[in-house]
Amino acid sequence: MSTAHLLTGTPRQAAVADARLPSSGLLRPALSLCRRELLRFLRQRHRIVGALATPIVFWLLIGGGVGNRVSFGPAHGESYIQFFFPGTLVMILLFTAIFSTISIIEDRKEGFLQSVLVAPVPRAAVVLGKVLGGTLLATGQGLLFLAFAPLVGFHFTPLSFAMALVLMLIMSFALTSLGFAIAWSMTSTQGFHAIMNLFLLPLWFLSGAMFPPEGAWAGLKWVMLANPLTYGLAGLRHTMLLGNGQATYLPPPGLAASTIVSCAFALVLFLIASAVARRDSAADAH
Repeated sequence: MSTAHLLTGTPRQAAVADARLPSSGLLRPALSLCRRELLRFLRQRHRIVGALATPIVFWLLIGGGVGNRVSFGPAHGESYIQFFFPGTLVMILLFTAIFSTISIIEDRKEGFLQSVLVAPVPRAAVVLGKVLGGTLLATGQGLLFLAFAPLVGFHFTPLSFAMALVLMLIMSFALTSLGFAIAWSMTSTQGFHAIMNLFLLPLWFLSGAMFPPEGAWAGLKWVMLANPLTYGLAGLRHTMLLGNGQATYLPPPGLAASTIVSCAFALVLFLIASAVARRDSAADAH
């Protein structure tokens, strides 16, 4: 059976091919798919503008509207626009990571995804390639937004910047894995957007992006503490306060706990995304 025939075969033929042909490994096909995601994103400028401009507008309108009239954390005297800055950064990571996985639906319609699935590569390589692409895109967008940090009084040291970068990569990896798991079984972008508005935006609202858990109602506070995104946001806020030399006030959860929970969140979501891809591929083969 030729390689060209495999790329146009059925899922059942793909299962046979996986057994007959040697796997091309995990890293190389994953990096190829990752590179394709990056190039595809850069050629679609409207996606760059949409993923970055919308959260910035939110930040300026909401943060500027509240302005200096509300201050959270009297120990360090944050204005609201400063308090809202890490939350806006998380929104950028969320928007870019989730929107990057829409390409899965587009690839399925164009037939590219079927060609990848019948190739003799592990399903984990497909998942890893897509997730890595979305991770780098989201982190890159987040780094662009960090250029505004000095405008609201945040200044990074090399250590605090490196810590923020690591947390951004972890959160982007987790959110892209979540988007992959949702998009993999969907056939329309309209349905994907509906799920995003119903599920992902409340996930962001209840992360402490707009108000801290300490000031929320008792029941809502526990929901926020159970939200894994709360810990990633708290970790980013810690790195910004440490960069300002404000280590005396570090609101809970702590940086170590935030990093551990974020890593566990990313790992679990990647395993879920991989399981979803394997399950659907196995179902198609039968």
